[in-house]
Amino acid sequence: MRIIVLLLLGISISFLSTAQQSLAFKVYDNKLKKEISLQELVSSIDQVQVLFFGEEHNDSIAHVLQDSVFALMLSKYSRVALSMEMFERDVQHVVNEYLQGMITESVFTKDARAWPNYAKDYRRMIERAKFVQMPVLAANPPRRYVNLVSRRGVASLDSLSKQAKQYIAPLPIDTIQPAYFEKFVEIMGGHAQLRNRNIYYAQSVWDAGMSYTIHEFMKKNKKDWKVLHLNGRFHTDYQLGTFEQLKRRNKSLRIANISSFAVEQFDQINWESYSQLGDFVIVTKKP
Repeated sequence: MRIIVLLLLGISISFLSTAQQSLAFKVYDNKLKKEISLQELVSSIDQVQVLFFGEEHNDSIAHVLQDSVFALMLSKYSRVALSMEMFERDVQHVVNEYLQGMITESVFTKDARAWPNYAKDYRRMIERAKFVQMPVLAANPPRRYVNLVSRRGVASLDSLSKQAKQYIAPLPIDTIQPAYFEKFVEIMGGHAQLRNRNIYYAQSVWDAGMSYTIHEFMKKNKKDWKVLHLNGRFHTDYQLGTFEQLKRRNKSLRIANISSFAVEQFDQINWESYSQLGDFVIVTKKP
């Protein structure tokens, strides 16, 4: 069975490599200070246990590249779990039931509250995980609890039931990340625009939940697995947010991140300006 899977993955990767020739993207290794291929990126993470792929949700090229990275990881490493911001922790059982073939795809997308762009951008990765029988982690805390914090503050989580609390990171949640807070303020338009600090606390709950999902999985599976986690790039750019939360939970965990985004000046990339974003940068050509 393993040989058949590897053979089919090889065919898939060959197809993806051909398809990528028509895609406008570049990959940069910030440690080596040079452009590399996706294959070289995956070959360089032998010692990495968790790889964050920070995306822009509307970048269709990046979604193809995510699947390419996943396929390459599956061909090189024996155990690779896919972790996703796009599904919430309280639907993990629904994800599992679909991967096991117990429910139909239409039931899965409805009951798992799949994002509107699921079919176009994420389906191929779920189907790949299902085919090779690898786990998919529904990593995000339920949006209703993130929204609760944005309205009533982080202390509001204390009043949740024991059952509800299993879907968020253990309390109290760490919201003290000065560098991340300043980045958050910047993207919100400055301190004057951030009148409700609870919005930042909600973001921290989001990050804590995703990091805890990955932490739980890695704690249970020790060093036998790699995790590819997908999230909006703000969550892991500059190795802050979810990245920093995970590092605090397990200082010995070996983590790397990709920051991927579309640019207009595709033929004149100033890589140095992106040097602090993380280990790898992927730029795609803006339509």
